[in-house]
Amino acid sequence: MLQGLSAAARLAGAGWRLARADALLPRELRPLYPPGLERLSRLSGVLAGPAARRGRPGERLARCLEGMGPVAIKLGQLLSTRADIFGTEFALDLARLKDRLDPFPTEVARREIAASLGRPVEALFADLGAPVAAASLAQAHEARLADGRRVAVKVLRPGIERQVEADARVMGLAAGLAERFAPDAKRLEPRTLAASVIESVRRELDLRLEAAGADELGAVMARDGYMSAPAVVWEGVGRRVLTLEWARGVPLSDPASLEAPGIDRQALATGLIRAFLAQALDHGVFHADLHEGNLFVSAPDRIEAVDFGIVGRLGPDERRYLAEILWGFLQRDYERVARVHFEAGYVPARHAVGDFAQALRAVGEPIFGRTARDVPMSRVLIQLFEITGQFDMHLRPELVLLQKTMMTAEGVARSIWPDLDIWTAADPVVRRWMTRELSPAARLGRLGEQAGRVLSRLSALAETPPAPPPAARGPSPAVLLAAGALVAALAALAVSLSAL
Repeated sequence: MLQGLSAAARLAGAGWRLARADALLPRELRPLYPPGLERLSRLSGVLAGPAARRGRPGERLARCLEGMGPVAIKLGQLLSTRADIFGTEFALDLARLKDRLDPFPTEVARREIAASLGRPVEALFADLGAPVAAASLAQAHEARLADGRRVAVKVLRPGIERQVEADARVMGLAAGLAERFAPDAKRLEPRTLAASVIESVRRELDLRLEAAGADELGAVMARDGYMSAPAVVWEGVGRRVLTLEWARGVPLSDPASLEAPGIDRQALATGLIRAFLAQALDHGVFHADLHEGNLFVSAPDRIEAVDFGIVGRLGPDERRYLAEILWGFLQRDYERVARVHFEAGYVPARHAVGDFAQALRAVGEPIFGRTARDVPMSRVLIQLFEITGQFDMHLRPELVLLQKTMMTAEGVARSIWPDLDIWTAADPVVRRWMTRELSPAARLGRLGEQAGRVLSRLSALAETPPAPPPAARGPSPAVLLAAGALVAALAALAVSLSAL
């Protein structure tokens, strides 16, 4: 009861602070709002106080979010990657939320490190410097190991777990209110979305899991070459401490990073899009927090990623749906894109494939082949939201991280190279996947695996001593099912062979 009242009070306080600062629906962004939000912005402006006159919209929002806790800060980080939607100035004002928050004292960090690793700091580090970056959940220190290697030591903020749990209650309350009182928000499944975000943040509070994610993704990235990751120093890993080799390059959040001699902006932006797609499609695991503060760049087009607290995963079916949807857009085959949406269950079956294909064409054709600079993404997103409403599409929980990461990666790539053609950048990775996974040979391989699984099941059933059957009892349903599956697999195999 007390926790519920506390969450309600915090939510009301956050709304009041945003309204007083004119940071919820700022007046400066009204030209971007649809009619309903534009009217709401004018109404909320009545509550604006002195804080509404201090700074630009992004500065006002950044100050509010910074005081609301780690989950709110992560929302600001996401918004800061979309200069194409909210404007460059707004995005830059929010950029300080990525890695330039106020740090906690180094002495506190030393105590946290010693407690987490179970030994004195000096037992592992020859030197531990002052904080070099401070984010919502943790801060990073430069250090040197006894063997002279330069490393980065990440330390969780003291008491951050309690803050996250308090944020979780507030976010859950806000989601419930949105689901109840905002009809248009119901399709976004606010409760499910909130639960997904909170769960991902909770996972970030165990840095041993982040170390495992860094190690896994480092191996994945090495296969493609679009991106790399610093090596994990396992003896410096604990629940609240993570040690990685020092990342090479300059953080992309530093405006000077793109002005360094020899930097190829176009290649950097293209490489970022291909890195994300290769991870998601080829390996089914991807870095799910690709904002500028987590990316280091060096000439000509090298990208090194840090902060592996959020790792996204896709199953085989989701990877195939994603690849086929992207391929359909690349080929401007909107009928195919529509069919995949229906097959995946993204669009209810009561709608017509042709109608959905027509709606997709209305979105795709105006932007196909145009550069990022020429595409008004705010209008595209509004149109997409309208289409998802017309076809009763709901948020898919298993795709929340994918959609969020795609939005972030595209926004960062556009900020690096405004003339980037997203479709051209994506084409080689998607084409490679389609050629490999949907070729006749690949299909035969999958059918062979299916037949093998069916045979294994039949063998297991045969080895199980049956109960004494009654007289004249026929084959059991399980045997009939397995036999039928084997026949179906062999028939499909024969069809594929005849097509070769």
